[in-house]
Amino acid sequence: MKRNIFILLGIILSKILIAQNQLAIPTTLTGTVFNLNIQNGITQFYPGVNTATYGINGVLLGPTLIINKGDLVTLNVANNLTGNGNSTTMHWHGLHVAAMNDGGPHQLIKQGETWSPKFKMLNNAGTFWYHPHGLGKTDLHVVKGLTGMIIVKDSAEALLNLPRTYGVDDFPLVIQTKAFDVLNQVAIASNMDTSLFVNGTYNPYLNVPSQVVRFRVLNGSSSRTYNLGLSNGQNFYQIATDGGLLDSSLKLTRLVLSPGERAEILVDLTGKTGDKIYFKSFASELPIGIYGADSVGDLDNILHDYEDNLLNGSDFNILQLSVAAANSKPITTIINNLIPYKPFKIADATKYRTFVFDTLRLLPIDAPNRTDGPFGINNATFDIDVVNETVHLNTTEVWTLKNKTLLAHPFHIHDIHFNVIEKNGKAPMPSERGWKDVILVMPNDSVKFITKFETFADKITPYMYHCHILHHEDDGMMGSFVVIDTTATGVFNLEKNSFIVYPNPASNLLFIQLQNTTPFSEVFIQNVIGKIVLKQTIINSKTAEINIADIPAGQYLVRIISDKSEGVYKLIKL
Repeated sequence: MKRNIFILLGIILSKILIAQNQLAIPTTLTGTVFNLNIQNGITQFYPGVNTATYGINGVLLGPTLIINKGDLVTLNVANNLTGNGNSTTMHWHGLHVAAMNDGGPHQLIKQGETWSPKFKMLNNAGTFWYHPHGLGKTDLHVVKGLTGMIIVKDSAEALLNLPRTYGVDDFPLVIQTKAFDVLNQVAIASNMDTSLFVNGTYNPYLNVPSQVVRFRVLNGSSSRTYNLGLSNGQNFYQIATDGGLLDSSLKLTRLVLSPGERAEILVDLTGKTGDKIYFKSFASELPIGIYGADSVGDLDNILHDYEDNLLNGSDFNILQLSVAAANSKPITTIINNLIPYKPFKIADATKYRTFVFDTLRLLPIDAPNRTDGPFGINNATFDIDVVNETVHLNTTEVWTLKNKTLLAHPFHIHDIHFNVIEKNGKAPMPSERGWKDVILVMPNDSVKFITKFETFADKITPYMYHCHILHHEDDGMMGSFVVIDTTATGVFNLEKNSFIVYPNPASNLLFIQLQNTTPFSEVFIQNVIGKIVLKQTIINSKTAEINIADIPAGQYLVRIISDKSEGVYKLIKL
């Protein structure tokens, strides 16, 4: 087998890094206003060697945001990255929010600017995450460190007998692999992601109490899928998927987690004081075609350097659990009944769509099905000026995903969660039931899911769907959809007659009259591709005068958001 300079470097570094490191636990932010500073950093992944990284309120990764369901939250995201061309975005992966607050490639945050989405938390209790979603830059920004977890709490989850003391018996685990070049700098779109980190910690250990412990696991890797299990072979219990709690705990010895997926699991460590148990990835058991398995593709189509990556097809440790004494009030039993699960009804579906993953061939149609792409969806790659699908508000739909490539693709849809109906005509794995927003589609396989598009409608600003292998997304394996309200007559607003906007058309000055007194309202003017061209805050006033003289002529949307209502109006600028 060919050995290259990356393998030699990996061997040298493994000797340097043989010592274990205590797992870093991200700090937390709570409340209703979250200030997130995207910044440059320097991290010593290797002793004495500085690696350029990005972080949120720090040099690497971001704080865990803890939010209560029903809270009206504001997230002030400041882009203070240096260097050329470092505009970015921030996407709230798994959250049910309006398209303008979603943080896709249309909500660009330029260097030196702050983006401040404000929305009510509608999600049930669960584990979500946030990361950039900039056009062509997602892989770079995520792998260099722009990743953080979101924990949503609600009253139903609070009544369950579950561990929930953060950093004591309830732990976040952000699992990522990275590739490094010969200068020990992070490399992207590389198949030599031989260095594994949990919460940014290499070769980590975690002191845990000998009781039932909860782990919130996020696969934050660019490409790699993990087959999670415990080194001593004991069972663990899955209690939540991407979108929140299951109806009952699921006993497992293995859990496959592809990029972007989350799972909450319970491990009963009662009576195991003094034991050392490893979370492992049993990658030797992964089916061919999954990134991380022994092989992908076929003899004529292999990924560059893939066979030289010693993690592929090998079982390896992720995190050592060092079991210590129990806490003063330990949970020692595994809860069975969780939150009632009411999936969408297939009989209610009125729209069916099919999405085909395929290699976009520049050669004749019978050219090889390359494992390195380029890949597209429905024979197209992403175009920021194109809306691929139009969805009607309050419609239940069935989507069928067909993978005609030689590589498994984790498919993610923004805004909503879905129920998997079948995989290749068969029932999904038990770990894939419940509420999902990422699903792994195997080569030459199909997945069918059902979902409903609720709450938010916007004719202009789209949501995304895409492969969550990040360089596939960056290379264009992504599409967009808008949700429209067919019952509306040109104006979308959650509370009728809350605002009056005049004149329309307008040339220099725009006036806004608020019908109800509110402490403040925010006014956004967006162009046809969703970019905010003007923002103004109205404080303790029922009227506002906005100077739009410098905005180019054309069609815009004027959005007025207060703490009680939201209005969206079409504006013609003369």
